[in-house]
Amino acid sequence: MTPLPSPSREEELNAFLKSVELRAFKRTVYAVRQDDAALDIVQDAMIRLSQSYADRPAGEWPMLFQRILSNATLDWFRRQKVRNALFTSIGDLEAAAGGEDGDFDLLEALDVEDTGNEAAETQVSRRQVLAEIEDEIGKLPARQREAFLLRYWEELDVAETAAAMGCSEGSVKTHCSRAVAALSKALPARGITL
Repeated sequence: MTPLPSPSREEELNAFLKSVELRAFKRTVYAVRQDDAALDIVQDAMIRLSQSYADRPAGEWPMLFQRILSNATLDWFRRQKVRNALFTSIGDLEAAAGGEDGDFDLLEALDVEDTGNEAAETQVSRRQVLAEIEDEIGKLPARQREAFLLRYWEELDVAETAAAMGCSEGSVKTHCSRAVAALSKALPARGITL
C-alpha cells in the first residue's frame, strides 16, 4: 500500500487534479459519449494517480495522468465489449491525410471567453460555432480524436502525446494530420471557415 502524501503534497496533488478535471472529463466524453461513464473514468484515473503516483515529482503528474486516463478509457471499452454493450471501433484510421505534422490549433482559433467587449450576439454565435466544432471532433475516429485532443486541447508535444497514447511519434503525427484533414473538410460543409 502506498503511503499517503504529506498535507502540503496532498494539497499540491488536489490542485493538480482540479486543474485537469474539466478537460479530462470533456476528452473522455468525446471518447465514450456518455457523461456518467466519462465521470466514472476520470474519477478512476484520478484515484489511480493518487494511490500509485502521489509520491512522484509533480512535474511527472501530467504525463502520468494522461496515460492513466487513456488506459482507463480503454479498460471501459473492453468492459463494454465483454458485456456486449455498444463498442466504438478505434480501428477506422483511413481518413484522407492533410498537412505533414498536424500543427494546427483549431480550439485556440475559436476560444470562447467572455471578454466583456463583445456583443452578446457575437458571444452566442461563437459559442454555437464552438459547439459545432466540438460535435465534429466527437465524430473523429477514437485514435484521431485522442491524438488531436492531447496535442491541441492538452497542449502536449508530439513525444508526450505518443507516450500518453502508447504509440510512436509518427503515429501521433499521422493521427493529428488525419484529424485536421477531416475537420478541414467537415467544418466548411457546416459553414464554418477558419
